[in-house]
Amino acid sequence: MTKKTDAALGMLFASATVALIALLFANDAFFRWAFERHQNLLSWYIRPLFVIPLVFFAFRRSWSGMFASMFALFTSMFWFPPPEETDPRAEAFLAFEMDYLRGTWTAPKIAASLAVPVFFLMILSAAWKRKWRWLIGAIAGGALLKVFWSVAFGGESGASVVKPALLGLLICVSAVGLIRWKHRKSGKRS
Repeated sequence: MTKKTDAALGMLFASATVALIALLFANDAFFRWAFERHQNLLSWYIRPLFVIPLVFFAFRRSWSGMFASMFALFTSMFWFPPPEETDPRAEAFLAFEMDYLRGTWTAPKIAASLAVPVFFLMILSAAWKRKWRWLIGAIAGGALLKVFWSVAFGGESGASVVKPALLGLLICVSAVGLIRWKHRKSGKRS
């Protein structure tokens, strides 16, 4: 694939991601439909794993791969059907998240929410530049901040995030280690 085609496809996926997020906030029926499916805990476990293709494609410097991975990450919240049985803590936490997202956007809330794009910029930049320690630190920091925010603001229901976040962290750090090992094995210096 040429660099021009890669960049064009990347911008297509980036635009689709922004459109999806805008639709989520603009359309109440879609918002509720997505969160109803997000009660399926499979989506909680799969979402952190999209850090792996994000890192891989940033390492390969593929815009289309990075933004396709990001699009997949955001859409994965509604890939699975609503569960037949819902974990009460997960249901309570998602109700909190829905209220949080639909509530008044104050300056502190906007500042805290900027942590999400900053996280993505950090991991993409670190992988692009092959800054392995920075990359591991960003992945670990993102997972731990998600856990901290969930528990601090979601209360007891926020603890439902701990297991998927820490398992995702373990798998992602292992995958980054494998990518680094393969890179070193190929004889490249960074």
